[in-house]
Amino acid sequence: MICRTEGISATKPVKWRSLDGAVGVFWEVTTKVGARGYYLSPDPRVMIFFDDISSQFQMTNDTDGRSRGFRAMTRAIYVPPGVPMWTTGVADHRFSHLDLHIHRDRLLKFLSPSLGTSAARSALARPVEIQNLGAVEALAGLLVDEVTTPSKHAVFAESLVGSIASGLLDIPAEDEEDWKYKLSNAQMNKLVSRSATEGGLKLTVAEMAATVGLSESWFNTVFKNSTGQTPLQWQLAKRVELAQQIMLESEITVTDVAARLGFTDQAHLTRTFRHVVGDTPAAWRRTHKQR
Repeated sequence: MICRTEGISATKPVKWRSLDGAVGVFWEVTTKVGARGYYLSPDPRVMIFFDDISSQFQMTNDTDGRSRGFRAMTRAIYVPPGVPMWTTGVADHRFSHLDLHIHRDRLLKFLSPSLGTSAARSALARPVEIQNLGAVEALAGLLVDEVTTPSKHAVFAESLVGSIASGLLDIPAEDEEDWKYKLSNAQMNKLVSRSATEGGLKLTVAEMAATVGLSESWFNTVFKNSTGQTPLQWQLAKRVELAQQIMLESEITVTDVAARLGFTDQAHLTRTFRHVVGDTPAAWRRTHKQR
């Protein structure tokens, strides 16, 4: 694995444990504004953070680490083999996280009996970024205990690795026969996160497709199947949602809201808002401010 970091320092000795086909590493670190990292591994990697770092750290998988591709880092990340990851700190912060470096063949051996080899390979190729960990956080906590102060046979820790991977990977439910023709939850979360960092959701369709690793034509197809909207219709609706949030949380004028979200002018926002919501921004604001 290639790993280069700058501005990231361990606050306590790093704890690690070698397992069958995997290595678990527990870090407690401090970072500075402008901290940077670059990671590239031929095998799958899982990162689980034990607190919310979305406002302190950003990441991108662009091959050259371009700043315009950065998005907020979520609490759990699965990076497929061979996919680069760049990180940057936007605020001073202290946090802890669990790193799992898992041999690709080990995961395939674990998943294939239940999923089939083809579906298992597909799952390993799909990146995952989630903010709400659910049961995965509890499993990760148990594994940290076994990495830092082992108390049971290694088979217990190895079973936790398998459970964390299967709980985190983007594996369709058995009754989702048409999953191949829709965006996965992980892809949709990645798209929402990228769009939210663009200051008004003004990505082109080509940029949206590249964000989730699909061709533009195929992206148009699966996006419509997933949401019932075209990508541009979806973006307009999301911008209207953001306009509603801004109008409820502040007193800025509708004209300023339009400018902030990249609409041509107030009239453009009003037409779009009425089409999506059924009312003008001013009328909607009056009604909802009174509640």
